[in-house]
Amino acid sequence: MKYLLDTHALLWYLFDDKNLSSTAKEIITNEFCYYSKISLWEIAIKQTRKLLEYKQSISEIIKACKDEEFDELFVSGNSLELIKTLPDIHRDPFDRLLIAMSMENNLAIITKDSKIPLYNVKTIW
Repeated sequence: MKYLLDTHALLWYLFDDKNLSSTAKEIITNEFCYYSKISLWEIAIKQTRKLLEYKQSISEIIKACKDEEFDELFVSGNSLELIKTLPDIHRDPFDRLLIAMSMENNLAIITKDSKIPLYNVKTIW
């Protein structure tokens, strides 16, 4: 199985945050994981609004992703179309796009978000 990192899982892993579950840490350390620039966009917005304690620049986070050998998963037109078919359970546009990307690419999402498992997508925490 391959995995897509939700934004908080990405940050918590990269910066060794105690909030990351031991299961998530084990998988991220030992399995093939993707990240998305959607997460970086979310980070940038939350940093601008002072909603994140992480002060690293987007460039530093991208470098850390490369150092960890995470592959970038790009947004496709199919994922954007798939968003239109998702039930209206989760209103967060970043998470909705990550869900669609995960569904399109048959990836499990590493996330603590309790709404994401309500979709037809495998989650790990």
